[in-house]
Amino acid sequence: MKPVIVFVSAVTPGQFNGLAEYLHAAGLAETWYLTSRGHVKTHGGKYSRLLPFTADGQITGAQGYYYSDRAERSARISRGVLTALTELRRKTRIDLVFAHGMWGAPLFLYDEIDAAIASYVEFPSYAAHGWDPRYPPDLSQRLSDRNMEMLSYHQILKSDLTIMPSAYARSLLPAELQPRVAVQFEGFEIKPLPPAPPGPFTIGFSARDLSNCKGFDIFVRLVDRLVREGTADRLGIRFAAIGDPKATTYGYEQQWVERHFRKGASFAEYLVRTYPAGGERILFPGKLPYDTFVEALAQVDLFLYPLRFGVGNWGLMEILARGKPVIASNATFAPEMIEDGVNGVLLPVGENGEDDQWIAAIERLAGDPALRARLGAAAAERGRAYHLDQVAPRYMALFEQAIEAGKRRRAGG
Repeated sequence: MKPVIVFVSAVTPGQFNGLAEYLHAAGLAETWYLTSRGHVKTHGGKYSRLLPFTADGQITGAQGYYYSDRAERSARISRGVLTALTELRRKTRIDLVFAHGMWGAPLFLYDEIDAAIASYVEFPSYAAHGWDPRYPPDLSQRLSDRNMEMLSYHQILKSDLTIMPSAYARSLLPAELQPRVAVQFEGFEIKPLPPAPPGPFTIGFSARDLSNCKGFDIFVRLVDRLVREGTADRLGIRFAAIGDPKATTYGYEQQWVERHFRKGASFAEYLVRTYPAGGERILFPGKLPYDTFVEALAQVDLFLYPLRFGVGNWGLMEILARGKPVIASNATFAPEMIEDGVNGVLLPVGENGEDDQWIAAIERLAGDPALRARLGAAAAERGRAYHLDQVAPRYMALFEQAIEAGKRRRAGG
């Protein structure tokens, strides 16, 4: 008998919409994806397994008390999810609920539904995730972050299984909690890139947010040096930064820019002013529709990914899966995706001398198309591991593990 699995997230599209659809279409499970009513209305034509829930109050914007903001938002989500699952349970059995830790908020589901509960926790807190001491959080932000940590720890303790996107993410947890966590990155359907029109050699940066966390300031600094030293003109290099300069980030650089540079300015604007020689040479296409984003990726010959902090990123995975060579930092989760010299290049990031290594690697790859092709081919092969047909069996093994754990828990009282 196929298991009945309910995915839960107020956000659609999210990390697991594709997986829910794939598991159902492949006959591996009967799946539903519980999401907000607005997203069902907007995306119901694209995703067939959507069901609505209604949060118990507004979940966007500020909540009643700043210091318990995340706990209050999670409670509003979880109360609505419990109501929807209780109603769904009257129509069908539910073997497993797989809830996004923040936007699926399982905290009110424990001991209230007769199903196994698995949760997805991206990272336990912003403090654990990391932030640049040049752009520190305020005291109030540090204190309110305890709510996120508290909710993450509670979910890991109470869930029959918790999944995190990388071994690095799991390492941020207290040692006592790590054995309760499985590592599995999300899966996607990655279509081949369209043919790129002829053009100059292009070095790119690509991320949802042009942030300090993703190392965008390092990218701009490197471009500035390549321009000032004449390398960019000598090699005919064009530069592009693909991402949303106004997107919400995982750091606190935006408030620093607002206070110390100009209110309303983005971190990217601040960097262009700080590194004018390079900043003025970078193309900023802004936030793009997905198809246009894919076309932009196709026009980049070499990507720089000088990541500072992070636990798992769709952007890096997509670049690799599409066969693009990458120079990335050897920090956080990147070494789980990239093997230095095999499917990319890994280098340290910092403020004192590490740039020399990046400049040397850029010049080497820019002048060696055969090396770029070899790295890109190996990157595409590595990216196959993230296609849905590859990750689905691994997720099903984890889901079955959680279902069995839930049965043992309920049998034990």
